[in-house]
Amino acid sequence: MQEIEFNLLTEPWIRVRLPDNTVQEVSLTDALIHAQEYVDLAGEMPTQDAAMLRLLLAILFTVFSRVNEAGKPEPLEDEETALERWGALWAMKHFPEQPIREYLEQWKDRFWLFHPERPFWQVPEAAIGTEYGAAKLNGEMSESSNKIRLFPLYAGAGKTEMSYAQAARWLLNVNGYDDTSAKPKGKGLPSVGAGWLGKIGYIQACGANLFETLMLNLTLLRDGTELWGECKPCWEWETPKSDERTEILQPDNPAQLFTLQSRRLLLHRENEKVDGFALLGGDFFPRESAFVEQMTIWRNAAAVKKNEPPQFVPCRHDPAKQFWREFPSVFCKGEGNVHQPGVVRWGGKLQQLRFLPPKRKIHFRISAVQYGDKDFFVNDSFSDNLAFQAALLDELGTAWQNRITEEIGHCEQAASLVGHLAQDIATAAGDKNGNASDPARAQFYFAVDQPFRQWLQGIDPEEDEMSEATARWQAIARGVAEQMGRQMVLEAGSAALVGHRVKLDAGKKTERMELYTAPKAYNRFLGRLYELYPKTNNEGGTA
Repeated sequence: MQEIEFNLLTEPWIRVRLPDNTVQEVSLTDALIHAQEYVDLAGEMPTQDAAMLRLLLAILFTVFSRVNEAGKPEPLEDEETALERWGALWAMKHFPEQPIREYLEQWKDRFWLFHPERPFWQVPEAAIGTEYGAAKLNGEMSESSNKIRLFPLYAGAGKTEMSYAQAARWLLNVNGYDDTSAKPKGKGLPSVGAGWLGKIGYIQACGANLFETLMLNLTLLRDGTELWGECKPCWEWETPKSDERTEILQPDNPAQLFTLQSRRLLLHRENEKVDGFALLGGDFFPRESAFVEQMTIWRNAAAVKKNEPPQFVPCRHDPAKQFWREFPSVFCKGEGNVHQPGVVRWGGKLQQLRFLPPKRKIHFRISAVQYGDKDFFVNDSFSDNLAFQAALLDELGTAWQNRITEEIGHCEQAASLVGHLAQDIATAAGDKNGNASDPARAQFYFAVDQPFRQWLQGIDPEEDEMSEATARWQAIARGVAEQMGRQMVLEAGSAALVGHRVKLDAGKKTERMELYTAPKAYNRFLGRLYELYPKTNNEGGTA
């Protein structure tokens, strides 16, 4: 077996999707130089694609912060130059081959997957770490010796070993999303938590092809306003870090962040297959105000405290919550209690400068893993996306942002009404468990999910009349709620139609009885629903 093996710059290992919807493995160099020919990354999971995208971005940030689009040395010195460089690359519709090849050739020796001293994304010192099999490395299973999957996606040799290309992809994934199950080898070391990508609410912009996707996430200005520090990806370090569980200063450039070694890793190979790996905790830094991270949504951790200044931390996604319901905290500028993701601010900047035409659809994607029991193991993974006209991100779209936020709030209220109706009908039928509301709320959100996305995507801020567009959506939402309410009554059964009397507490010393029936609950529901969504002439009918 060769000591030095599998160079990521020349060997095919990155999965990409072609225009004919087939998937192909390409080298790291080809993924960048021919990015315009690929529709998107096509890894085994969206989270793996997120980790892969950040590796590609780390290279692009490093290269084009040092040379211009022609490959001539020209470090970015001011904001105007950064915007001009981005615009020049965007206009080319592909990445210039020469500067990328020259840079990667310079660091080719740092991209060997197996190397006695500098294996890519690994450190030999990690050999003393917690030992795992290939099933743990594979994010589609994430199976440790303590947590065996009952119905794994792989069996036999497919579960116990993987190809070098497959292992390289999952190497990035485990670094970004690893759980907290590994034990430290040293004493008194701090907890590093989950991998950095697992700590944040990951969001990325998406284009018509991989080149556009990379460009839309190539935020050459921090939050669209200021220059970054000098880019320094991990392969440029003179000496790789090997100490476990090391707290570091917050990075000041995307290349360092995107190649953050959240874990110290070392792959183990046998008979030209990877059959496991060793792992130690790696680098970490506080999440508070970590605005170097441009690809996360944020929440104000001080919002619950009165008179406290905002303190923003990355906000993980809720797998039970559709992405459009996060619209206010992601896409609206707010008044100090909201911090927009950097990629969203960048998209607004590009639209404002007309690099993106107003009517162009802009897409955003989220992906995440769901952990269990203090991030000790991975339960599941999920992703979602949202599309709308780019004009919604500029000043013209501010009024529309406010209106969309209002309608999302109305959806919350409508879901609550549907939940109350379900509970009232259950009470009328004699159910005393009180757990009918949440499933009904979830069912309402499922029913309005696609209609809301279509309505949002169809908004044209420059031409649509806001009240008419709003009325059209409200008619749809009201219709969905009405239909659900009627169906609940039809399925309620005779016991709910006759009803049950329920004892209610009217005060400390008094009690009263109230009759719950399905028709009574439905009439009360309709009254409140029509207060929330009144009929108007703008729906195309009579008021």
